[in-house]
Amino acid sequence: MSVIWEPQLDEDGRRWRDLARNLSAERFAPLAEELDRDQRYPWESVKALVESGLAGLFVGREYGGQGASFVTTCAVIEEVSRACASTGAILTAYALGGTPLVLAGTPEQQRKYLGGMAAGQAVSFALTEEGAGSDAARIRTTAVREGDGWRIKGEKIYIGNGGASQHYVVFALTDPQAGTRGITAFMVDKDAEGVTIDRYEDKMGIRGTQTSNLKLDTWVADDEMLGQLNKGMRLAMLTLNAGRISVAAQSLGVALAGYDVASTEAVRRQTFGRPIIDNQGISFPLADIATGITAARMITFEAARVYQDGGDVSVLGAMAKLHASEVAHTSVDTAVQVYGGAGFCKPCPAERLYRDQRILEIYEGTSEIQRLVLGRAIKASVTA
Repeated sequence: MSVIWEPQLDEDGRRWRDLARNLSAERFAPLAEELDRDQRYPWESVKALVESGLAGLFVGREYGGQGASFVTTCAVIEEVSRACASTGAILTAYALGGTPLVLAGTPEQQRKYLGGMAAGQAVSFALTEEGAGSDAARIRTTAVREGDGWRIKGEKIYIGNGGASQHYVVFALTDPQAGTRGITAFMVDKDAEGVTIDRYEDKMGIRGTQTSNLKLDTWVADDEMLGQLNKGMRLAMLTLNAGRISVAAQSLGVALAGYDVASTEAVRRQTFGRPIIDNQGISFPLADIATGITAARMITFEAARVYQDGGDVSVLGAMAKLHASEVAHTSVDTAVQVYGGAGFCKPCPAERLYRDQRILEIYEGTSEIQRLVLGRAIKASVTA
């Protein structure tokens, strides 16, 4: 019997989760150490995600995808991330890049880009810039009218799946005087003239992913505008609401991986003639982690359910992302401690998980930003 609470999935959700679990055991987990060591993007894993249907899980059936629910998508992200944090991050970035198209794409855009995603042509989310991370309103990339289209100039950074994606959702200033009310989203092709990727980040963790910059001095036609003119910031925030829940699911996978190796090693390893789990100094932290993962799972899957039902998840999603990422931190930190000196050395899985986890408290909104969102919500609830 599992100590940790299991989400209740419908038949379709169980089927996709089981497929993800089997594929993870056969294909993704065996590669995790190699990808980390060599900092290699796993094209063979991406191919497996595409061929199995997992890459297009959230894409509607009318566009060649699986039309799965958001709850199912989160369950699959969790399962893949539990086996290989890098592959889980790639899948999470797929969902993030596709969300603006689901929310605001025209039928033609959805057919072209979501259909392409189901076939393996990833879309990446390109919002962050130097000096415009947590404060996304400070972006400086511009889009200026030129003929029957737009000239986009600027540079984006920290793009998940950067260089591996064929298309990018780029947010640019179309009315610089209007601030956040003057930002618009555009679809940009990697192979378009004036689009350059010349830097890949050398990262602490999830080293099997590609994270790049994107330099832009390119022209796009009017029909590549995504959503309404000057409504891009709202689209970005709605996308991040869903993205935070996806990252919470990713965090749960890493938390569970840390718990798995920590609890197994605590039972296996002996000191003074007995398993170290018999010591309260080991068993109590593991008990706290099991409780924390259960709570994080409950929040995350409830947030996913509310989102797919069309509810407001600005608060619940922030809670899910905050709690799940910080539980993952505690879980992998404890795993290193349980392994002792071996946990500080490669190729111990606890050492890799410790590095993989750290980004989860940073991207899609830092823990501080989640607390800021929640603090404002608390104030509003009291003064309403």
